[in-house]
Amino acid sequence: MKIIEAENLKKKYNGFTAVDGVNFHINQGEIFGFLGPNGAGKTTTINMLTGLAHITAGSVKLLGEEYTRNTRRAQVLMGIVPDESNLYEELDGRENLCFCGALYGMRKEQREERAEQLLEQFGLQEAASKPFKAFSKGMKRKLTIAAGLIHEPEILFLDEPTTGIDVAFARQIRSLITDLHKKGTTIFLTTHYIEEAERLCERIAFIVQGKIVREGTVAELMQGMQKENIINFTLGGDFSAVETKFKNTFPDYEIKSGGDSSVSIHSPSSFTLLPLVQFFEDRGLPVFEAKIVRPSLEEVFVNVTGIELQKMQSGQPAMNGHGRKGVAKK
Repeated sequence: MKIIEAENLKKKYNGFTAVDGVNFHINQGEIFGFLGPNGAGKTTTINMLTGLAHITAGSVKLLGEEYTRNTRRAQVLMGIVPDESNLYEELDGRENLCFCGALYGMRKEQREERAEQLLEQFGLQEAASKPFKAFSKGMKRKLTIAAGLIHEPEILFLDEPTTGIDVAFARQIRSLITDLHKKGTTIFLTTHYIEEAERLCERIAFIVQGKIVREGTVAELMQGMQKENIINFTLGGDFSAVETKFKNTFPDYEIKSGGDSSVSIHSPSSFTLLPLVQFFEDRGLPVFEAKIVRPSLEEVFVNVTGIELQKMQSGQPAMNGHGRKGVAKK
């Protein structure tokens, strides 16, 4: 079932096109990711989907109903976690959650009960009575996500959820996202971390200069990238002692030795693993590990977009088609 459907979505700022005719959908219960550099149009897309930015052209459906011109009713079904916190510095953790619940029309008893549940779920009980301004960056991020969930929305929008926080808290945030997904929450996630997208998302769209240039599951994105089949073997002995015999037995395979006990076997066609393992075993070289080498999502992204990983994570805005820096919209 499709929760969100975006058709030919466009956004222009003073003549600059930040999002240029994107089409995609989000299925119920999945984590769908937008992967792209700063300036690619990620935040602008979220803002249009959630009614925080006017749509220049195109349409959006929520649960099959078009809401492009009437976002207020749709917002009740959405949880929105912006890239920068929108909570109040002077309120404490519990008060911030309850205030957000009140904005969604929750009864006092209901929002207080829900706030306590979320504080426990996110490990923030000890910070519940502290003012938000005293929270660490990681704690602020966790409470902001909790606030987006206060009314148990149909879909949660997470904009760069781990940017600017330390490794330990980033790991906690990713674990929370995984737990929410297991409980059935639909999540739209934007990120410029390739590893994060690969680890969390079931489907990913590459967005560059306001356009989606590739979309699919990780497996689908990698189709066509595998130019040859590769297996790395770690052996319990010296491969060079049997290298000549191996070449004679398997003349179609290319061999790249990685040292006395490791070897990489390359072939343009698929492997049958058992004869290779049997060859080594019969010659007194037990196989400790046989690992099939596949292209990484990073390799796919670079191949499709031409954007290197260092540029993705540099914090610099992407360049538009005319070599001009785009507006600061992610």
